[in-house]
Amino acid sequence: MKRRNFVGVTCGAAFGLNLPDVLRAQYNNNNATAKSVIHIYLPGGMSHQESFDPKPHAPSEYRGPYTPIKTNVEGILMGPHFKETAKVADKLAIINSMTHGEAAHERGTHNMFTGYRPSPAISYPSFGSVISHELGSRNSLPPYVAVPNTPNEFAGTGHLSSQYSPFGLGSDPASPTFKVRDLDIPVDQARFERRRGLLEMVNSKFEKEQKSDNIDAIGKFYDQAYSLIGNKAAKDAFNINLEESKTREAYGKGSAGSRFLIARRLVEAGTRMVTVTFGSWDMHDNIKIGYDNQAPEFDKAFAALITDLSDRGLLDETLIMVSSEFGRTPKINKTSGRDHWPRVFSTVLAGGGVNGGLIYGSSDTIAAEVDTDPVTPADLATTMYHCMGINARQELMAPGPRPIEIVDGGNVISKLL
Repeated sequence: MKRRNFVGVTCGAAFGLNLPDVLRAQYNNNNATAKSVIHIYLPGGMSHQESFDPKPHAPSEYRGPYTPIKTNVEGILMGPHFKETAKVADKLAIINSMTHGEAAHERGTHNMFTGYRPSPAISYPSFGSVISHELGSRNSLPPYVAVPNTPNEFAGTGHLSSQYSPFGLGSDPASPTFKVRDLDIPVDQARFERRRGLLEMVNSKFEKEQKSDNIDAIGKFYDQAYSLIGNKAAKDAFNINLEESKTREAYGKGSAGSRFLIARRLVEAGTRMVTVTFGSWDMHDNIKIGYDNQAPEFDKAFAALITDLSDRGLLDETLIMVSSEFGRTPKINKTSGRDHWPRVFSTVLAGGGVNGGLIYGSSDTIAAEVDTDPVTPADLATTMYHCMGINARQELMAPGPRPIEIVDGGNVISKLL
């Protein structure tokens, strides 16, 4: 370490910062290519064959019901429902070699929200909770927001304090009566300040007499809430009605469009990570009807999000990640659908330091196994954290106490960056 840095570290310790805190801050400041992440999660297991890894030359029972379309990048094909996404393929990095061994929804979801396989011994924190822990809030906004609500039990804090929980909107922004809960003061300002003062007196007594994560977390929640409801710009980030009508139309006013648009508003205002869920992709029966009904809405909203971020100069600093818990079986089943298949599937990245216009890794000729460059959930998580300036090898204290790495064994996929 250079002398100047050493002096900085020792001075930091004098003011209450320990060596790991200072080194963590240095790493976070110096290595980030993204300021925010939008994690679009498609629950149920999106079929890779009908979306980002079509196999037009496979036998019909593997190929499925569709003929793929070309994109604006030579050699990249997509399912025919992704006409708008095909126009922004030059901004996407498509991973067609995701793989893990969990064919159950819950276990696959755990992998894709934490980077870890499930364990009976420890509860691992989600991506958003780790980012909240490491980077904190910005511009008075919650660092981790779930749209419309916390999607599953693995999207929470795990062994970290509950103060790093996601902030859920409370309802779908596509609803005509949409209103984010808890953003308005229900009484006049003077009464609110009196109540706040009384609450702080009571909390102070509890904190002196009781040592509990829940008590400490409640205090942090209140501090964040006061900051949010007192900041008009922060509150406005949740107000989708402030968008111009042409922007609303570009995204679409359905669930996908409204959710993706509010995600853009949040990262633009300063939220670190937004997890957005859309649809149900568990298509065991008649996958054609499933895709016909659901994929076009996703396609329009996703392409609009990429274009909107790019036009605003935000794509380079916002990492987009589209994932699902696993893919679908290579062969169409007896009910014209596909079943669970974790051996190989697709994930899409864009922005935030990721190169566009490429496919990383490949599956075999019938999309059954990884052919080249396998990518595990740990690799994906490590790469995402790297873009956010977080060292995934860093250890966090877990119950015991014992140190647990943010991600165990993952590698940064440098060819994507």
